[in-house]
Amino acid sequence: MKPAALLIAVASLFGVLALADEGHHHEDLTDEQLGTVHFPISCAASVQKPFERGIALLHSFWYEEAEKEFTQITKDDPSCALAHWGVAMSLWHQLWDHPSAATIKRGLSELKQAEALPPGTDRERDYLAALRAFYEKKGDHNERARVYSEAMEGLYHHYPDDREAAAFYALSLLASEPDGDSTFANRKKAAAVLEKLFAEEPTHPGVAHYLIHSYDKPQLAELGLRAAQSYAKIAPAAPHALHMPSHIFARLGLWQDDIDSNLASIAATRRTAAMHMGGASHQLHAMDFLQYAYLQCGREADAKKLTEELDTLRGVDGKQLGYTKIQFAQRYAFELHHWQEAVSLPIAPDAKPGMKALVYWGRAIGEARGGNAAAARKGLERIKAIQKSMTTASEQYESDALTAYIEGAEPWVLHAEHQDKEAIALLRARADKEDKIGEEQDMSPREMLADLLLELKRPEEALPEYEVALKLNPNRFNSLYGAASSAEMAGKNEKATTYYAQLVKVCAGSNSDRPELGRAKALLAKK
Repeated sequence: MKPAALLIAVASLFGVLALADEGHHHEDLTDEQLGTVHFPISCAASVQKPFERGIALLHSFWYEEAEKEFTQITKDDPSCALAHWGVAMSLWHQLWDHPSAATIKRGLSELKQAEALPPGTDRERDYLAALRAFYEKKGDHNERARVYSEAMEGLYHHYPDDREAAAFYALSLLASEPDGDSTFANRKKAAAVLEKLFAEEPTHPGVAHYLIHSYDKPQLAELGLRAAQSYAKIAPAAPHALHMPSHIFARLGLWQDDIDSNLASIAATRRTAAMHMGGASHQLHAMDFLQYAYLQCGREADAKKLTEELDTLRGVDGKQLGYTKIQFAQRYAFELHHWQEAVSLPIAPDAKPGMKALVYWGRAIGEARGGNAAAARKGLERIKAIQKSMTTASEQYESDALTAYIEGAEPWVLHAEHQDKEAIALLRARADKEDKIGEEQDMSPREMLADLLLELKRPEEALPEYEVALKLNPNRFNSLYGAASSAEMAGKNEKATTYYAQLVKVCAGSNSDRPELGRAKALLAKK
């Protein structure tokens, strides 16, 4: 589906969604709008279709609406045990959420209600038991996720014809992936299950969705392009389905495709939120990807407008919104090398420790890149102090994020302190690690290493670092310009011309006034 056609298709659904809102139900959302799933249950025949609609909503991570659907089924058919399973599945957002104690308690309550009802089929009892393994397991979240995945693997093998078991098993593999795994073993195992399903059920929303997640690494992204090009067409009523292809497009540097996906997703989220459907905060994730794409292809004015839109949003989570505002300001300053803007980032009076650390991180890098070593060191030490204060198990997740802030800022602080050998060693070690894991899409450690070497007037060393960065994150503005500048300084004029031309091509049609782009165009004009 072409971008314009996609937007038209999304708009055409809004009339249908409006009808759904009037009755606070989803009867008018069809397979063509959410994708096709087949999940037979022993409940009343009247709730079979709503149940499958709830499953489709789950597969597109529209958890708020899935929970409503399954909750309604518990009322329409009080004997339907698997409806309580559906509610419990809706509470755990597998790929990004570590459920709170209250959520764990509620999920377990739903499963207990299900088990108190008359027995269903063996298959249904196995689904309940697998999810209960997650909610009942003591220990940290990773252990819960691992135990659940093992249970789903058993269910998958016991019911080889159950494609929903296969899809949910694949998702469990992604949810239980060990932190920092550079082998991608779980992803590859999930993809093997899903590729077979994709051939059998090309309109299944979960299959295309989870394939994108399986391949959401720079080393694997090319493999996810077919699923990315399919998912929005499979479930065009689901805002997340419209956004999710951009994970692959961003990995491959396909900025216009990335932009089109997220514009469609944001429009769909705002319209459905206005009709009192859940998920208004989801647009923040799409806006994050959209801003990043704008900044890679010379559309700084559009990036600024997007930032201004944040102040107009209603119904979104306040904490997420606050974080997004800081993130947008930092990214804009970093990508354009406006270091003084990074230094000037404000801290809200009621900011939580983690958000303060995020601001200090931006300030520390801004001060360091601007040459103020003392202020940069002070900012870094503030982050370390905040991390040191995080001593409880519930703060571990946020503490780990602060480790990334510290590792990102410390090399630049050392550089400002004229300890360049140490700074290069730290960046190289982190780059070697991150290149294997493939997490970074913004300024990667490899690109930062190249930036530092270029700043130190060592273009022959900087160029190969930029080239590695571009293999992992194609068409990034800063890496393209850095590679071109390094090649030019090293006397490799043909290579410099190639990179300058690529930068101009990536920014074709933009009205950017960035000096780097102006210089690239001027140099190419002389050829």
